Amino acid sequence: MIHIVFNTADKEVLSQAFELDEEMRGEIVEIKDDLGVGPLTGLDTDEGWNGRIEWWKGLLKGSPYGEELAGSFDDRNTVEELMQRLDGDENEQAWIWMGQNQHDVMGYFWLMPQLRIYQGRLMIIFLNNLPFINEKGHLFYPWGLSEILPKEAVKAKKLARPVTMSEFEIDPDEWKKLADENAMVRILEGGKKIIGKEANFYDNEILKNCSGEWQKASRLLSNTLNRMKIRTGDVFIMWRIQQLAGMGKLDVNGDINKGWKEFDVKLPGRNSEETVNAESVNNSN
Repeated sequence: MIHIVFNTADKEVLSQAFELDEEMRGEIVEIKDDLGVGPLTGLDTDEGWNGRIEWWKGLLKGSPYGEELAGSFDDRNTVEELMQRLDGDENEQAWIWMGQNQHDVMGYFWLMPQLRIYQGRLMIIFLNNLPFINEKGHLFYPWGLSEILPKEAVKAKKLARPVTMSEFEIDPDEWKKLADENAMVRILEGGKKIIGKEANFYDNEILKNCSGEWQKASRLLSNTLNRMKIRTGDVFIMWRIQQLAGMGKLDVNGDINKGWKEFDVKLPGRNSEETVNAESVNNSN
């Protein structure tokens, strides 16, 4: 059994689930790229793939991860090795664990054209609008596999079903449509319905966590990630913070090019202390 996931944190949940259910034990394969953002054109060619890597390198400049992260993995090689495993053992199955989020669904869409020859051997576990029990015993709807307890993952295996013939026909076309559209941001509206958005889609989420007082850009990043309803990764959000600064929608103090912790931001105009002082002067007149 091979398990396919789309987030590093998912691997830990499955590893712990294996300790509870030996029948689940198998190799875990991670598709690492976040296809919910960035260019998709020509990813079936070296030119298109390298173009996406260069795009990620631009976003990763000054990040704690380093630019080399963009070239540290190749999901094409991961899929090739997966296919070799499936070709080498006709009884081998691959299980795709997909959460209710655009990151997982886009990864699934990218896989479908490549894995359609394994119809009947490809299973899917879609955590779609299904309640699970958290550590406090309360029901909740998880964003992805990493949010559920290992014992809940064991229960979730009962949801496994074969990818249908219809899905193998329709979903590769959905991937092609999304790649041709090539929106900078993609969000999940429900089920497997992906909608393309402009690069500035998350800008309002960022700006509503700003004020007239200086704060570390890294703190703004953390607050935005923790409060946003439609999630995306930290690298993309920090890029948008930098873009907002470049457009004059955020004031900057420090060197924006040195690193995420090396500059502060605030909304343009007077800060709150200046506003208080001005009000005090007006009230005294």
